[in-house]
Amino acid sequence: MLPVLDLALADSDPDAFRAQLLSAGHESGFFYLVGHGVPQVRIDHVLALARRFFGLDADAKNEISQLKSPHFRGYSRLGGELTNGEVDWREQIDIGPEREVIDAAEGYWNLQGPNLWPSALPEMKQAFESWEHELSEVGLRLLQHWALALGASRDVFDAAFAHHPATLMKVVRYPGNAANPQGVGAHKDSGVLTLLLVEPDSKGLQVALTPGEWIDVPPVEGAFIVNIGELLEVATHGYLRATRHRVLAPTPGVDRVSIPFFLSPALDAVIPVVALPEDLAALSRGVEADPNNPIFATYGENAWKSRTRAHPDVAELHHGIVPKGNTSAY
Repeated sequence: MLPVLDLALADSDPDAFRAQLLSAGHESGFFYLVGHGVPQVRIDHVLALARRFFGLDADAKNEISQLKSPHFRGYSRLGGELTNGEVDWREQIDIGPEREVIDAAEGYWNLQGPNLWPSALPEMKQAFESWEHELSEVGLRLLQHWALALGASRDVFDAAFAHHPATLMKVVRYPGNAANPQGVGAHKDSGVLTLLLVEPDSKGLQVALTPGEWIDVPPVEGAFIVNIGELLEVATHGYLRATRHRVLAPTPGVDRVSIPFFLSPALDAVIPVVALPEDLAALSRGVEADPNNPIFATYGENAWKSRTRAHPDVAELHHGIVPKGNTSAY
């Protein structure tokens, strides 16, 4: 089982918490986080809203179709996203920071813009904007503890998030499917870290702690599942590990809802590379190289790569891009 970390320990014994955080990030890149301070009533509320949205009829959901958004926001139908060029069997809403469109935007600046909200559920906007604020605080707190554990200053990562961080939330439903077992194909996340909320008793998430060997990651009551993204791997010369993971589609007659939150810096931010102490540097693995999925220094380039590959229909419709390959990082 993956380690369980209690963020409350960071207040009573910060050194012990940082040692656990460093170990979890290096050994598995995945862990459970309890003691995060997000009230259970808030958790229950966003999961209930997700269920209500996916219970709407097709017209109500397609009112906010991502095909209407050049910023890759809104609803994607079943089979509307790709990973590794293969269809992911899920439906979802993509939600980012609510910002003004940039006139004559080029490249990754097209990712900035407004969200699409369903008129049938007007309460979703406030609920998920509050969720973004709460989970950003949790994620940034983890980053500060990681910085200290790595021998850097507490605020080494702060500047990248100080102005217009480009966080991303997904509200996802995986319906049962016997024909296509790929809920989401194997991938690494392209940002800094992910906080994942899954429904109790749900199944499907798996991680590859060793190549080719997948282990199940079941929910733990009251916990977020945390995993490291590629940029944090880059920032630590591979000492912290961005681990491949996937989601298997449920069996027929069963479905699964989850809400991943991707903590990411500003689109034009470059995550600083930390000068590790000698003992940690000696254990660094370096950044995993994949010629089909390059990691760019600027976050927006990584995000643009991921979004255009995962949603080639939106990329072509709004930006005239026909990607040569499809390797989603989400």
